Amino acid sequence: MKKKSLIALLVVLCLCMICACGKKDDDKKDDKTEATTAKTDATTEAPTDDTTEATTEATEATTTTTTEATSEDVTEEEEEENYETGDASLDDPRNADNIGEKEILVVSFGTSFNDSRRLTIGGIEAAIEKAYPDWSVRRAFTAQIVIDHVEKRDGEKIDNVKEALERAVANGVKTLVIQPTHLMSGFEFDELVETVLDYSDLFENIEIADPLLTSDEDVERVASIIAKDTASYDDGETAICFMGHGTEHESNAVYTKMQETLKNLGYDNYYIGTVEAEPSFQDVIDIVKKAGKYKKVVLKPLMVVAGDHANNDMAGDEDDTWKTLFVNEGFEVEPVISGLGQISEIQDIYVEHTKAAIESLNK
Repeated sequence: MKKKSLIALLVVLCLCMICACGKKDDDKKDDKTEATTAKTDATTEAPTDDTTEATTEATEATTTTTTEATSEDVTEEEEEENYETGDASLDDPRNADNIGEKEILVVSFGTSFNDSRRLTIGGIEAAIEKAYPDWSVRRAFTAQIVIDHVEKRDGEKIDNVKEALERAVANGVKTLVIQPTHLMSGFEFDELVETVLDYSDLFENIEIADPLLTSDEDVERVASIIAKDTASYDDGETAICFMGHGTEHESNAVYTKMQETLKNLGYDNYYIGTVEAEPSFQDVIDIVKKAGKYKKVVLKPLMVVAGDHANNDMAGDEDDTWKTLFVNEGFEVEPVISGLGQISEIQDIYVEHTKAAIESLNK
């Protein structure tokens, strides 16, 4: 969106915030809940536009908002991480200078699961770079706690959104396109727009591209893609269950829409649930049990990355995980831990959204 569009959108967002007074970001709720657990990572989104420079680090270290994308939470007990997340040196933080005059900034919540970060977020960035070799592709994360954890543990420095925008200004970028990897336009996307608006006068042209699930066509395409990706499990006796994050934002309706779309396309053995909203896990397990035809359950994240929620809430061995609860009901369970972002067809959708944003600059 150009500057006038940004201003208009901000007005709409403000009205939406007034109407939705009292709502909380689902990831802020996650942060409060999971700050007392021993989990370590995240793949949802967190705000980066704090009220003053002096309070940025403290605020971002204790608050997160949803990315509904892709998305997951982190805890403050990062020192207790006791599992392998992959080699951080294989990941490109994309924070180099010498950007040039045209930049595509890919904004994600982030994750400290190194392999997943490289394959999902890195995969999306690489696809965009391949499609637009004349543009510099850079990265920003919105979760400061993830940024700090990765830097402390692995020595890898990833820019937050403000740092990335300031780097662009310092490098003389004139045209900036921002591609969020969010699943939908929720609270995190709203806050990203507000942050970008503060910098809009510093660029000649600026546009924010759409998240993954924006149009009805996007939902239908993603439904077909995830069904194709898991087709080998669809034998009539297996329920394929996807775990989304969920949000209190009105955009949470996209999960119900995805379920309806799967059914309309004939994928009757596919089910959508969320960690923090509706449809809930209980909704999913009740439907699977009621069907009376399933012997096996395949679990897969409906998130851009496969981080904490996928590894722990979905596939973990604790008493309250999706895997354990299905096993307790007598099902054979197979978790498939891979994020949407590493599917090439999903990457193509992000590339198309970036293309639409670039083309809108000339209108």
